[in-house]
Amino acid sequence: MRRLAARGAAGDAGEVAAPAADSSDSAQGRSPSSWRLIDLCAIWDAGVYLPSAAWNGASSGVARRRLNEAERLSSVREAQLKRLKVTRPRVLGSREQGQVPRMARQPLPPWVHAAFLLCLLSLGGAIEIPMDPSIQNELTQPPTITKQSVKDHIVDPRDNILIECEAKGNPAPSFHWTRNSRFFNIAKDPRVSMRRRSGTLVIDFRSGGRPEEYEGEYQCFARNKFGTALSNRIRLQVSKSPLWPKENLDPVVVQEGAPLTLQCNPPPGLPSPVIFWMSSSMEPITQDKRVSQGHNGDLYFSNVMLQDMQTDYSCNARFHFTHTIQQKNPFTLKVLTTRGVAERTPSFMYPQGTASSQMVLRGMDLLLECIASGVPTPDIAWYKKGGDLPSDKAKFENFNKALRITNVSEEDSGEYFCLASNKMGSIRHTISVRVKAAPYWLDEPKNLILAPGEDGRLVCRANGNPKPTVQWMVNGEPLQSAPPNPNREVAGDTIIFRDTQISSRAVYQCNTSNEHGYLLANAFVSVLDVPPRMLSPRNQLIRVILYNRTRLDCPFFGSPIPTLRWFKNGQGSNLDGGNYHVYENGSLEIKMIRKEDQGIYTCVATNILGKAENQVRLEVKDPTRIYRMPEDQVAKRGTTVQLECRVKHDPSLKLTVSWLKDDEPLYIGNRMKKEDDSLTIFGVAERDQGSYTCVASTELDQDLAKAYLTVLGRPDRPRDLELTDLAERSVRLTWIPGDDNNSPITDYVVQFEEDQFQPGVWHDHSKYPGSVNSAVLRLSPYVNYQFRVIAVNEVGSSHPSLPSERYRTSGAPPESNPGDVKGEGTRKNNMEITWTPMNATSAFGPNLRYIVKWRRRETREAWNNVTVWGSRYVVGQTPVYVPYEIRVQAENDFGKGPEPESVIGYSGEDYPRAAPTEVKVRVMNSTAISLQWNRVYPDTVQGQLREYRAYYWRESSLLKNLWVSQKRQQASFPGDRLRGVVSRLFPYSNYKLEMVVVNGRGDGPRSETKEFTTPEGVPSAPRRFRVRQPNLETINLEWDHPEHPNGIMTGYTLKYVAFNGTKVGKQIVENFSPNQTKFTVQRTDPVSRYRFTLSARTQVGSGEAVTEESPAPPNEATPTAAPPTLPPTTVGATGAVSSTDATAIAATTEATTVPIIPTVAPTTIATTTVATTTTATAATTTTTESPPTTTSGTKIHESGNHTKKTVPVKAQAQPIQLTDLYPGMTYTLRVYSRDNEGISSTVITFMTSTAYTNNQADIATQGWFIGLMCAIALLVLILLIVCFIKRSRGGKYPVREKKDVPLGPEDPKEEDGSFDYSDEDNKPLQGSQTSLDGTIKQQESDDSLVDYGEGGEGQFNEDGSFIGQYTVKKDKEETEGNESSEATSPVNAIYSLA
Repeated sequence: MRRLAARGAAGDAGEVAAPAADSSDSAQGRSPSSWRLIDLCAIWDAGVYLPSAAWNGASSGVARRRLNEAERLSSVREAQLKRLKVTRPRVLGSREQGQVPRMARQPLPPWVHAAFLLCLLSLGGAIEIPMDPSIQNELTQPPTITKQSVKDHIVDPRDNILIECEAKGNPAPSFHWTRNSRFFNIAKDPRVSMRRRSGTLVIDFRSGGRPEEYEGEYQCFARNKFGTALSNRIRLQVSKSPLWPKENLDPVVVQEGAPLTLQCNPPPGLPSPVIFWMSSSMEPITQDKRVSQGHNGDLYFSNVMLQDMQTDYSCNARFHFTHTIQQKNPFTLKVLTTRGVAERTPSFMYPQGTASSQMVLRGMDLLLECIASGVPTPDIAWYKKGGDLPSDKAKFENFNKALRITNVSEEDSGEYFCLASNKMGSIRHTISVRVKAAPYWLDEPKNLILAPGEDGRLVCRANGNPKPTVQWMVNGEPLQSAPPNPNREVAGDTIIFRDTQISSRAVYQCNTSNEHGYLLANAFVSVLDVPPRMLSPRNQLIRVILYNRTRLDCPFFGSPIPTLRWFKNGQGSNLDGGNYHVYENGSLEIKMIRKEDQGIYTCVATNILGKAENQVRLEVKDPTRIYRMPEDQVAKRGTTVQLECRVKHDPSLKLTVSWLKDDEPLYIGNRMKKEDDSLTIFGVAERDQGSYTCVASTELDQDLAKAYLTVLGRPDRPRDLELTDLAERSVRLTWIPGDDNNSPITDYVVQFEEDQFQPGVWHDHSKYPGSVNSAVLRLSPYVNYQFRVIAVNEVGSSHPSLPSERYRTSGAPPESNPGDVKGEGTRKNNMEITWTPMNATSAFGPNLRYIVKWRRRETREAWNNVTVWGSRYVVGQTPVYVPYEIRVQAENDFGKGPEPESVIGYSGEDYPRAAPTEVKVRVMNSTAISLQWNRVYPDTVQGQLREYRAYYWRESSLLKNLWVSQKRQQASFPGDRLRGVVSRLFPYSNYKLEMVVVNGRGDGPRSETKEFTTPEGVPSAPRRFRVRQPNLETINLEWDHPEHPNGIMTGYTLKYVAFNGTKVGKQIVENFSPNQTKFTVQRTDPVSRYRFTLSARTQVGSGEAVTEESPAPPNEATPTAAPPTLPPTTVGATGAVSSTDATAIAATTEATTVPIIPTVAPTTIATTTVATTTTATAATTTTTESPPTTTSGTKIHESGNHTKKTVPVKAQAQPIQLTDLYPGMTYTLRVYSRDNEGISSTVITFMTSTAYTNNQADIATQGWFIGLMCAIALLVLILLIVCFIKRSRGGKYPVREKKDVPLGPEDPKEEDGSFDYSDEDNKPLQGSQTSLDGTIKQQESDDSLVDYGEGGEGQFNEDGSFIGQYTVKKDKEETEGNESSEATSPVNAIYSLA
């Protein structure tokens, strides 16, 4: 017998080649053992046992092994063999030897049964077609059904009908159908069509028709020239949702406590509808163990209650396919009440009686239901007779009224009973369950692919209850009516094929059925004759590791099975034996690879139809080894740990190093850093403890090294607290220590909580060494104690233990009095006495109260006293600011506390009666003055002298036409001082000042008003300094006037220098007039960059400078980077920056990011405050952090009201903006690591600038303003024309007292030395003037808006509304005299005409 199979890499590595056959057997293509097995099968088929002469000792070992294998077959197959009947005798040897008489039937030895099974196994050798598409497409194959509709196919009548049938085969199969076992002619029905390259039927109803006409049983046939495959018999049914029959339901009248069943009786649908109960208002009926819905849809009341008639009850049916819900007419329930509901023993409402039976099919769900009535409502319990309920499959439903067992099997049959019980008694119902079974497969027939002359078999075994019958068909026809085939033999559920030929190809169907269903399986027999073919890619490269075992695969295919041989480097000798081993599937195993095994290996497959060969090139690589392994470490929480892992590997292979934690892939978070030779963990935590495995791997091999990291963590909480040795003032507390988590426990902290004064608040009681677990606690009287324990080690504290039981001590008089006793007046004629109330451990008893005593100091008057329950008492009708002696004594129900000591308090204060005298003012500089005054008499203070306070306000500015805020400001001085300094004043301004005395009551009378004038100061920096480079020859500079000129400006100073990398040229200085805001620099060097520094000047000197650089050209030299060393921590801050430009000033300190550990604080902080609005100030902070993966935060603290704010910051070095800051406030700022707040930069301090009351947008550039001005100008022009016409006609019209100056240019120079500012980008009307930037800025948060320059009286109100006007320059006398100026602007023209 020849066995045919596809040999490949998946073959058994332990398989051993069979011994060679003798020459005679080989000539016929069969081995001796195969002949002997066939002889044995022939003897068994004939019903006799005659040992063959070929059965000898040489083959007995092989036979024994195969018999042992056969004896291990399942008992099912043995039982099937016993039912085989011999129908005819078989001939031993040749047919000419005659017939052998049948032996009498008698029991045969078991090994004979096993021999026949072995015979069947030997017939089962079949080819497995490789999945290679080229082979799949070339080989012929009978049809196989790949997709079909379900047996019970229910369709929606609203949709087209689709009956699926798809099959594969080579050549592609054709399809036809039968309906109700008769040929279904698709061509005759226009509604029916078949999909292309498929057998799927499509029945289209878009043009009309009734789906019910197509109901029936359909079967699909797929056919090509090698056979026919059949689908299941598909029963097509159309879904139905019939209407509920109309009926009039009378009200249901029932006695309270009686059982009730509301029947649903839904209309029969296909499939059955889903039933649910609702009220007519579509509210679901609440169900519980008293009221519930049965599996049949009825609604059961175990006992009716009065509340059940509050609603009506309607049964609803939901049909799946049509998605419709039909509602039955509602039941109206009327409950007749009685004085009392009588209690009743349970009785079953469903099922009736004491016993019933139920049949269920194997694999389905078994649902048992018991619904009982009774008062009170009975409970239901389920049991199985003679055993327990299957816990893995059983579950209770419907409030224990239903038992569902899923996936029922034969062992679930038996008797089940439900027990209904209440306090009046119990009753039970027995349900006998029988499990039947539709056919199910034991051995489903599989496709059989053989070579010519090969033997095989098809087995179709199924089981069921009752036992199913088996029917064989071939190509859709019964096997009995098929043409005879001498190579085929049917033995019950098995078809045996011997010496198959090409003509044996066909598709066989096995149909096994009983009364509960059927199974249909297709299995084809295909005969192939194929020369050898290699299945793997040619000339593969195999790389292996030195000294390893390896296997070279050579998958091949052929029919008959080819023989395979291996050769190395073209040598003629076959490789087998020694260090080589060839498996039956063709794989060559090399037991231990050496360097000399490298080379080219050739495999050759040969059969009678030809040969094929393939080559494999083998390369030997050095192994991967970890030569420095990670070591076990013990680390404290928060420290840094480094695990080494250094690897040596073959340089031609790519190395990958990864880490595992506790044998799971390690997630490298921001606290970890993985390098090629180490793993670093920053800020070790308890969760980092465990085993760490370094995995060094290439594409060929890997090496592992493991180390254990022990983290010293916080201890676990103590447990099992116990109180013993209970006494009046002490108790012994004992506990069991928790795990110390690798760090010894050093201390235990005992805490207590009491439930009278501060329930839920825990207080420290005492502390004990870590070596003890028991302590005697000293207690206070009248406290209901509860204790807990906290363990402490070097790492930290544990979570608190669970609290102990409570223990209350007996009461006693107080042993102390309240502390912090004070007496202060809240009004001028009272004194408020306050104290800190005593806590629970000091009360010592119930009803704690306080005896308050007081009397005037240094008098002999009697003590006044009162009993108070709170913590304050107010004494009335007291003189002004008089000292008192005060005593507060504690008292409870057990007695008074010790006699208290006296405390001195004072009655209320009154306003001071005198003001400071001889106030002298001396101007120190443009922003500060010094004050000096005389002390007031003590009796005029009428209280405690808190401070001297100066009120001052800005009366006017020395700059013309500048509106200023006259809001009062104040400066305070301690009461023991007689001089002070007032700073932060506006230069070049007129001020007024008054002084008062301040006590606890408030301010006294004002002093004489003093006037002073601040001198001229230096201006602020020019605003919006812009550097533009339109080409390589010129650089354009533009700027705006300073926000605060602080005097009469005299010009601008520009300093600039060329630089290229580290080379710096000569500095050039340019001076400009105060009106100039543009300058062009002609470049002498097109390669270098320029650094510009611009400042404004007054008569006092130059003010603050602003610096900008020209854009970098493409070929600028790059400075050489410094070595990557750790820079020192640098903090730079620009405090109180008053610029309103939204662009943050760049930090002048540069930092180089270097690879350092994250315990280093951020290296550079540059902070620039930027004023934005009247209520908020923003600050820009630039941080440089190391390493980049560290997450940081910025914490800012405001010194005024001591508020703190934290802003999260990403670790990249980039500026961040701090918003919502208060103007004119001082802040401290630091940058720290969020993972470890101890890693922090140094703290810097900066101050935000004052706020301004106007928007930053230039009003002169607003569209609405420009449009308004144009409209006003047009109106003025029309009015002027009208005026000229009237004048020429001699008409009269009102004019101003002063004549208007005609429009025309004016000399910008003034007699008093003032000058005009101009902006070339935004030129005003000729003869008019603009503000410095078109907006008006406020210098401090409490000042109004100021506009310096030539804008005349352009002003804003305090709320920001525009109230000014554009005016021409006026003479000094006119301005000071507050007279009307000559109008050139449209607004003034309107005023003139008015």
